[in-house]
Amino acid sequence: MRNKICEELNKSDIGKAVNLCGWVDRRRDHGGVIFIDLRDHSGFMQITINPEDGETLFKQAEILKNETVIMVNGIVNERPKDSINKNIVTGELELKVKDLQILNQIKNNLPFPISVHDYENTKEEIRLKYRYLDLRRGKLLKNLKTRHKIIKAVREYLDNSGFTEVETPLLTKSTPEGARDFLVPARLSNGEFFALPQSPQLFKQLLMVGGLDKYYQIAKCFRDEDLRADRQPEFTQLDIEMSFISEEEIISFNEKLIKNVWKNVLNINFNEEFPRMTWHEAMDNYGTDRPDTRYEMLLKNLGEILGNIGFNIFTKAIQNGGAIKSITIKDGNSSISNVRIKPGGDIFKVAQDAGAGGLAFIRVKGDELETIGAIKNNLNKDHISNILKITEAKDGDLILLGAGNTQIVNQSLDRVRQYIAKDLKLIEKDKWNFLWVTDFPMFEMNEEEKRFEALHHPFCSPKNIKLEDEKELKEKIESSTAHAYDLVLNGLELGGGSLRIHQAKMQREVLRTVGLSDNQINEKFGFLIEALEMGAPPHGGIAFGVDRITMLILGEDSIRETIAFPKNQQAKCLLTNAPSNVSKSQLKELDIEITIDE
Repeated sequence: MRNKICEELNKSDIGKAVNLCGWVDRRRDHGGVIFIDLRDHSGFMQITINPEDGETLFKQAEILKNETVIMVNGIVNERPKDSINKNIVTGELELKVKDLQILNQIKNNLPFPISVHDYENTKEEIRLKYRYLDLRRGKLLKNLKTRHKIIKAVREYLDNSGFTEVETPLLTKSTPEGARDFLVPARLSNGEFFALPQSPQLFKQLLMVGGLDKYYQIAKCFRDEDLRADRQPEFTQLDIEMSFISEEEIISFNEKLIKNVWKNVLNINFNEEFPRMTWHEAMDNYGTDRPDTRYEMLLKNLGEILGNIGFNIFTKAIQNGGAIKSITIKDGNSSISNVRIKPGGDIFKVAQDAGAGGLAFIRVKGDELETIGAIKNNLNKDHISNILKITEAKDGDLILLGAGNTQIVNQSLDRVRQYIAKDLKLIEKDKWNFLWVTDFPMFEMNEEEKRFEALHHPFCSPKNIKLEDEKELKEKIESSTAHAYDLVLNGLELGGGSLRIHQAKMQREVLRTVGLSDNQINEKFGFLIEALEMGAPPHGGIAFGVDRITMLILGEDSIRETIAFPKNQQAKCLLTNAPSNVSKSQLKELDIEITIDE
């Protein structure tokens, strides 16, 4: 139907007959000559229709509405110099139309203008409901093409490195892996359910047991969890696994893979190795295991200085095994008022929303500290000197303090740090600060249920524990460090992985540590234990979030801008109205009855 697309046209086509297809982006009637901006997937081309070209043709052009689908045939001409449009590739050309066919006339008025200029003025709910119209604006199409380039670069790199792409099942067994499973009733097995996979974790390990050696997959994963800007109930993961491999080799290989993606998509070279930081260093200095290292304001521990000054909140924090930490805002005295950091202020509320009871603050004025209430009254010259030394605060700086449970202190000061960095515009947008975080703990305590949970997942291999020593295995497993690693970029986790447990005895002990009985282990993971008993090789891997990588490369704020048909924050598809009710006959086939609690 066409022999050119808009972006292909250039001055070499002047005088040639061309067929184009697309949508009417805009129609303008200028003194008897009708100008139409024709839009296809590649760009725009101005077409012109004169009354002398034929009454029928001109009347067709007069009634064209925006977004009508048309096919035109004509001769490419050079535009007059005073009408050149430098904002588009074909701005020096126009098509003088000889024939026009309406392929599809729109029926109703559009719910929003398609023009890219109105993009920011359209509510996201409407954009999601009419996603096909949103795609026509071009921005999302470019995003999807960038996503394609990322996946293409990944596939080529892994293929050249000897990897095999394997698809694993989407209907699988429900296993405890952290988030809630999406369940699928099995009609042929009455009362039983499949689960959609949270990741291909167990299957890729079984592929290693099967001798595949190097596996990857662009895998669909599903987690029924609360959503935010960088989460979706269904998401795409680049899944990688290798046999007979060390932690260092996995990190090195995947660093090269990521560098290759940035080179292919953005033409950016990273010559230096990505820096590394242990989990404990990240938590101590940033309060999070995915630190944004593009700006300072590191957390400083003031427990030894402030824990015994006689201020009740500080004293209790240390006595209860907690922490007193601070962040220093350079020149904060002039940029942040007391109103913002006292109860009711926006910064104070950020700390509260993260679980803290509140914030304390100290302003540095010369060599003195100015604060409110009991803190100042309990500080002597040695205290002041040590505080200034540890916090590296100078005249004009503001020190914010958190005290209490260490996890909450870390979490709240991390949120405050991020909030202030954005508020004071301390973040360099064009920086790419990659960071490997290593040496994660195997377990963390679930305070509500008073039991251990795997920090990553219960298939990570613990470091420096001898399987042969029964006593050491049981005594040291709870406090052990995992062969686990995350790649962080600008405060977001790009991916994470580990060396896996490849011995059945160790796997049983880890599953017992997270609270599973032997019967539960056999029921939920019996197939894995059996496989590990049949000659499983040492193996490990990593999984990267494709949506998140794409979001960062594009500079978007939400992964919804990288997905063709995403869900909203209530996990609903506004386009298709899913999830939705199903018929009683469908439920009857599954022996399922829905009851509503009155």
